[in-house]
Amino acid sequence: MKYRVEHKKLNTSVIFLALFLLIASCGSNKNSTSTSQSSIESNPKIIFLNYSIKKNTDARRSIQFINKKVVDGQLKRTNNIEDGDFGDLICHQLDKNSKILQSVIIKNPLKKTIEYLDSEKAFQLKQIDLDSVQFSIRLKLKSNTKYITLDDIGDFDNSTKPLMKTTIN
Repeated sequence: MKYRVEHKKLNTSVIFLALFLLIASCGSNKNSTSTSQSSIESNPKIIFLNYSIKKNTDARRSIQFINKKVVDGQLKRTNNIEDGDFGDLICHQLDKNSKILQSVIIKNPLKKTIEYLDSEKAFQLKQIDLDSVQFSIRLKLKSNTKYITLDDIGDFDNSTKPLMKTTIN
């Protein structure tokens, strides 16, 4: 019987030691947290811009600004500039001197691709050309952004034509 009591005392001591080590290892390291916080932007913002785009009778497009909303937050991923096609839009964030801070390609909002089931129950893709549509743009707002422009990508030399300039307060 004496052996069992000592064995229980030994198990209890091992459990307390394991708990102590577990709690001690979960403590935070203040040096690593301060370095990671300094690398994160102090107050990141996301801007949501809503526009309406309409195809005119002369095959040109006109854009109307609807509204904007700026919220605290951070995007999980950022869109890098990629090659745009004829009809796509390019969105620029500009500073007070109209220097480009960031550029993002927005695929043509007047062309929608839908997926549907045909009569044989197989998935098919169909592209629909719209005359008008509302669309939204979500961007990580740069701290010194004063303007956001939307430009139309041309057909031959990928030149851009300005469509809309939105002032950011």
